[in-house]
Amino acid sequence: MPLSPSAHVDTFTRDHLPPAHLWPTIEFALPELRHPDRLNAATELIDVPVARFGADRPALRTPSGETWTYGELQHRANQVAQVLTEDFGLVPGQRVMLRSPNNPWTVAAWLGVLKAGGVVVTTMAALRVREITPVVERTRPAVALVDDRFLGEMPELVQTTPYSVLNAKSRAKSGEFANVETAADDVALLGPTSGSTGAPKITMHFHRDLLSIDNTFGRHLLRLTEDDLMACSAPLAFTFGLGALVVFPLRAGACSLLTEATTPVQLADLVAKHGVTALATAPTAYKTMLREGREGELAGLRVALSAGEHLPVETWRRLRDELGLRVIDGIGTTELLHIFISAAGDDIRPGATGKPVPGWRATILGPDGAELGPGEPGRLAVIGPVGCRYLDDERQRAYVENGWNVTGDTFERDEDGYFVYHARTDNMIVSSGYNIGGAEVEAAIDTHPDVLESAVVARPDSERGSVVCAFVVLRPGVTGDAAKARQIQEHVKQILAPYKYPRDVRFRDSLPRNANGKLQHFVLRGIAEAERAGVQ
Repeated sequence: MPLSPSAHVDTFTRDHLPPAHLWPTIEFALPELRHPDRLNAATELIDVPVARFGADRPALRTPSGETWTYGELQHRANQVAQVLTEDFGLVPGQRVMLRSPNNPWTVAAWLGVLKAGGVVVTTMAALRVREITPVVERTRPAVALVDDRFLGEMPELVQTTPYSVLNAKSRAKSGEFANVETAADDVALLGPTSGSTGAPKITMHFHRDLLSIDNTFGRHLLRLTEDDLMACSAPLAFTFGLGALVVFPLRAGACSLLTEATTPVQLADLVAKHGVTALATAPTAYKTMLREGREGELAGLRVALSAGEHLPVETWRRLRDELGLRVIDGIGTTELLHIFISAAGDDIRPGATGKPVPGWRATILGPDGAELGPGEPGRLAVIGPVGCRYLDDERQRAYVENGWNVTGDTFERDEDGYFVYHARTDNMIVSSGYNIGGAEVEAAIDTHPDVLESAVVARPDSERGSVVCAFVVLRPGVTGDAAKARQIQEHVKQILAPYKYPRDVRFRDSLPRNANGKLQHFVLRGIAEAERAGVQ
């Protein structure tokens, strides 16, 4: 599909898009996914909502009681755009790095960059200089806007790039700004992947992509209203958090509760204290809330969303049975910006992730690239209005296959079109000829009363090719020894086919996770491969 003429003066991002023959198929299957050639996403995310819902409607809140209205957010976003263009000489297409946790000024800065025609480079506050430096080197930001708590690291991080505290220069500006008329397919966001499978890639998202995720998942499944207060544990630098806290609420006229860092228990307390009606977090958080007896704090929720990892059916059923809360499960990727397979309300089938979200289609591919039929596990592949575009990365060739975005997950599709998760493709364990889904074994282990959480990977084995290796975190006060390992193994054999039980059980105080809270199975695979001794 030919791109419309760019408004970018600095052509870095368009010059570094993947070659056209490596692009996935892009489809605009719904009328609302077809945008005019000229489109600035910030116009639709804040200027249009101000006109539609009123400047006085609350847009952002914090646990400390700070509240910004839609009008205030628009004013401050305009001020940021003025600072970028007037004080730093930013021209359309230049990259602006944001280094800040979730707070109102971060949202204003994010919108202000788009208004100025810039390209946002998001970085997670939890990451350190060594982890962010490769992102800076590859995206070449012209300016960095940072929270003052990160000032000490900036000379080392950006070196010759000018930087400023998020709001330091903004208050002196008038707050009047005419948005740059960017192209709908100008790059608006450079989003590093979470790195859950190794070195992060840099995903490239257009202005229209930011609206497409709301016109698909946001409007058809999440369905926020003007009366909703939305909370999400994910950082804004993670596209799950960006959608849940910025894109979906602003387009619905809703309000977001921004939290910089919370544990699951603290999050549950904030939900109850502030009257949160819509919550988005990871399965681990829901499991922790249940384990700590905090499910009552969620009683006021109208809608709950889970993503980032597979939601165990036991967790889903407990929330339904105890609260009447039918959690929306979903799978999305940074490459595709947000969720593309899900189900809500009566369409939810416990144990299944869901069906393709309106505007998307999906299939299961075999090893040879052929589409598989119902009940046949294979590689999940999707096509929709957003597609994978990596910034100068050979891994583009692996992610896109014959027009399909191949996500790296093993699923199967049932006779009714529901997609059921098996494992990450790189976490499918082949042992003595059997295919064993790591997630299935993890779910079985986690039902043991002494287990807090577990992670399962393949460990090379000379006789079986691979064996199931389980890393297990036990409840406080429980001893991890050979007897406990055998007990867990027998427990799994009572739930799953015996060949799926973990032949190697290793106890740990914690499991490795990235800044998003995702389990880093690749770290555990490295440990398993390097240390083959274990409980057999």
